[in-house]
Amino acid sequence: MPVTKIEQAMAKEWFYSFELPDGRRTTTYHADTLNPIHDTRWNMVQTALRHRYGGAYGQRTAVDLACHQGYFAVKLAQAGFHKVRAVDARASHVEDCQLIADVFGLSNLGVLQSDVFDLDQDAMGTSDVVLMLGLLYHLENPVGALRIARSLCRDCCLIETQIVPGMNGYVDYGSYEFVRPLKGSFGIIDETEETHGPEASITGICLVPSLEALHWILRKVGFREVQLLEPPPDAYEQLKYHKRVMVLAGV
Repeated sequence: MPVTKIEQAMAKEWFYSFELPDGRRTTTYHADTLNPIHDTRWNMVQTALRHRYGGAYGQRTAVDLACHQGYFAVKLAQAGFHKVRAVDARASHVEDCQLIADVFGLSNLGVLQSDVFDLDQDAMGTSDVVLMLGLLYHLENPVGALRIARSLCRDCCLIETQIVPGMNGYVDYGSYEFVRPLKGSFGIIDETEETHGPEASITGICLVPSLEALHWILRKVGFREVQLLEPPPDAYEQLKYHKRVMVLAGV
């Protein structure tokens, strides 16, 4: 007897706890300890999108960059978005995302394997909503990634990222007689021994922005509106205490 898609999903361990159509939940390989961050992210995404669109998503499109196993792409498709594209560099993530899309019968969700920097932007076109959750702080070229997000974005981009303490003031720039203001800062994080991990950088060199840097760069790459989103009272501790943030960047 053929194994159903639901049984295939239940036979695996996942990063996300998906509630399947029959009421069962997928088993996570972290014993559900990370569920609070996923819940907080989705709460903040939902709140921002409802405020922006009033819950009317039937004509809206979205792309989820570095979708991992497709948790948030699935949520958008289930919320009624007309078309959602989920993009990830890792083949295993794409396979998992496609399995979950099949489990839920989501014909409005398409899955694509690609590094963000290898995307055919002309073929992708633009989407109303671009998600960039948990990606920016794993990149060695975060500015380039934000430029790509802007090129794919027709209305708004939601970015969730770790941040580092900021630096301000002035720096001698070629001469003590010529100084320039700092617009923010980046911290360097070493993931070079973790590139095999499914939640780590694929290059190992990670540049993590300060909040000031993120705001300034978003405007410089072409977003006209930048909002720091408020986490809910029961938010995951890093978002609650602003060790990581979610920002809405609007076109």
